[in-house]
Amino acid sequence: MNKMMMLCKHRRTILCCPILFSLIFLSSLFPQNAKPKNTPANILWYKQPATEWVEALPVGNGRLGGMVFGKTDYERVQLNEESMWSGSRTVTDKPDAYKFLPQVRRLLFDGKYAEAQKITERDMMIEPTWNMYQSLGDLFFKINHTGKISDYRRELNLDEAIARVTYKVGEVTYNREYFSSPVDQGIVIRFICSKPNALSLSARLARAKDALIIASSNAIVMKGQVTAGGVDVIGLNPGVQYETQLKAINNGGTISVSGDSLIIENADAITFYLVAATNYWGKDPHSFCEQTLLSLTTKKFESLKKDHIAEHQRLFHRVKLNLGSNENANLPTDVRLNAFKNGCDDPQLLSLYFQYGRYLLICSSRPGDLPANLQGIWADGLTTPWNDDYHININIQMNYWPAEVTNLAECHLPFIALVDSLRRSGRATAKNMYNSRGFTSHFTTDVWYWTTSVGKAEWGMWPMGAAWCCQHLWEHYAFGMDQKFLEYAYPILKEASLFFVDYLTEDPKTGFLVSGPSSSPENKFITKDGDTSNITMGPTMDMEIIWDLFTNTIEASRILGTDSEFRNQLANLRSQLSPLRIGSDGRLMEWSEKFKEAEPGHRHISHLFGLHPGRQITMRQTPELAQAARKTIDYRLAHGGGHTGWSRAWIINFFARLEDSEKAYENLVALLSKSTLTNLFDNHPPFQIDGNFGGTAGIAEMLLQSHAGEISLLPALPKAWPSGSIKGLRARGGFEVDIEWKQGKLKSATIKSITGTACKVRYGNKITLLQIKQGKEKKLNKKLQSF
Repeated sequence: MNKMMMLCKHRRTILCCPILFSLIFLSSLFPQNAKPKNTPANILWYKQPATEWVEALPVGNGRLGGMVFGKTDYERVQLNEESMWSGSRTVTDKPDAYKFLPQVRRLLFDGKYAEAQKITERDMMIEPTWNMYQSLGDLFFKINHTGKISDYRRELNLDEAIARVTYKVGEVTYNREYFSSPVDQGIVIRFICSKPNALSLSARLARAKDALIIASSNAIVMKGQVTAGGVDVIGLNPGVQYETQLKAINNGGTISVSGDSLIIENADAITFYLVAATNYWGKDPHSFCEQTLLSLTTKKFESLKKDHIAEHQRLFHRVKLNLGSNENANLPTDVRLNAFKNGCDDPQLLSLYFQYGRYLLICSSRPGDLPANLQGIWADGLTTPWNDDYHININIQMNYWPAEVTNLAECHLPFIALVDSLRRSGRATAKNMYNSRGFTSHFTTDVWYWTTSVGKAEWGMWPMGAAWCCQHLWEHYAFGMDQKFLEYAYPILKEASLFFVDYLTEDPKTGFLVSGPSSSPENKFITKDGDTSNITMGPTMDMEIIWDLFTNTIEASRILGTDSEFRNQLANLRSQLSPLRIGSDGRLMEWSEKFKEAEPGHRHISHLFGLHPGRQITMRQTPELAQAARKTIDYRLAHGGGHTGWSRAWIINFFARLEDSEKAYENLVALLSKSTLTNLFDNHPPFQIDGNFGGTAGIAEMLLQSHAGEISLLPALPKAWPSGSIKGLRARGGFEVDIEWKQGKLKSATIKSITGTACKVRYGNKITLLQIKQGKEKKLNKKLQSF
């Protein structure tokens, strides 16, 4: 007990230790491995197999993923392919919905919220018909062992993007490796053992429905057409046609077929190759699988592995983070996490969590693929949480918050392509619902790019989705300064802005321009009449998003030297937008009027968009609004806010922007303590990947910011990280930044310019101006002096 107590540097009390001891004892019930003295920093590892899906370890190549359980008797690898969707592309706007817009607005301006909401839901919105992202299926292995299992270890190596399992049966050592190659577009699984002819197992593919499975020779084919999850009627809401193929190549022993299974007996080693495709992109899935599998199986395993690692590390190794060391780093990840939850400091666990977020983005969002959905690409079953779609009222945006700053700009591109793809249906929605030009979208969409308002006004009447998404086009430019990209992005920004040129209307009471009818996403208020309502005119988040969109479009137009007339029009409209208001209690108002909140601790804190991810509220340019934002967060937290993983992650970013290092750290601790599963997946609950990405972005935001026209070094460095370093972060303006600190103070920083633009650098109250030539760098000391 005394030895374990020494491993814990407590944040709170010694309470953690008895719980920690129990966890270590329980993990010892499963046979242990002789672990190395020092586990590399970027490895998740465990002394037992996964017993449920949320304990399995994810591999992925951007579109093809697997969840590895690591069992020794009946192994399961749950499979996903990014385009396994039911449904199809259809236009679903309610015809002539715009005819009711003037009536709804009049009622809202008159304070008749309940009546306005009733008409909105009845005459402007449609009933939803949800499409569904589904599991590709499962790959099962029945492994024949006789004897006791010992020395078990399951791991995920983030540096290599390889999952591994190793154990002994008697004196024989068994090893497995699993990876999903972005180079060769397949999942590769290799079984080996230390004794000749000691590998005997069977393999099969399975899916709950919509699957024809045929095994022959040394291969299995599974194919079908996706239908609606949970519905057994063939052909209902049909979706993509798909195919997956599995091939086994053995070293030694024999392969035979029994029913739908491959039977391998007495092998020295065996390698499985799995490929999958759908017709979503217009290709024949069978031809794709045949060609890809042929390519895979003609390369040697070591070449496949080497190429896979090299491509992964090309992205992953761009950023290195050191937050300090501790002995707990050598404990299994689940034991470390539970110790952390109970008060034991573990800065290396936070470094691991940061890099895990980057790993997940690399593995679920590569150029040419679909964007990461609510669970990345990893989802179990045929009825997935919230359909695993693209919620564009924060969730997919949060997925991509770490993309630019943590040097994964290429991984941002699938989301940017999604925004572009929304334009076609978004134009129809703008016209049908609001009689406006441009394009718009509401709270969610999917791979079929629907944009209309569905369901209830609480979540569905919010035409700001496309506008928020467009922020990511500007961010991609701001970090990379690629003018060719801006030429691509500007027409999208312009078209999104054009919608608001037509859509905005004057508030007869104030004379300002407002949006509406609209909501503050998923929140509600109590009217003066005691009714509960969701929609109003000019909710704060709307006005912040419109300000952000107009500002970015104006700046893009100026840089490109185009559309001066339209630019001036937007500048004029921006000056007339309803301003942000501070209530009598000092909080930033969420709606245009002061209403009583139905849920004071609501998970969405939408009216702080201007603080983060926007730039309308900053510590030095708008200190009064920043203080009002701080009071808003404190009030939400005091009433139970931050209770979902992604909401807590957003709060980390808020406090980082407010430069409150200890509160940012406190909420980072809460994210891992209250909303993180043993495989480090974020827990909404259920698993939702945005919290992982938001947490990674939050750590970066604590160490580097660049949204306010300057590069700010260590703006929210907590006391828990007294010494450390980070290399490879990116800042707006086209810069890469390395930072080292010691005893809580900046030691040095290196700033590299990608484009040769000037920059202002801040550390606390110290400021310096730098002009760095393109491709060159400058090193600064703690006084921001070059050396």
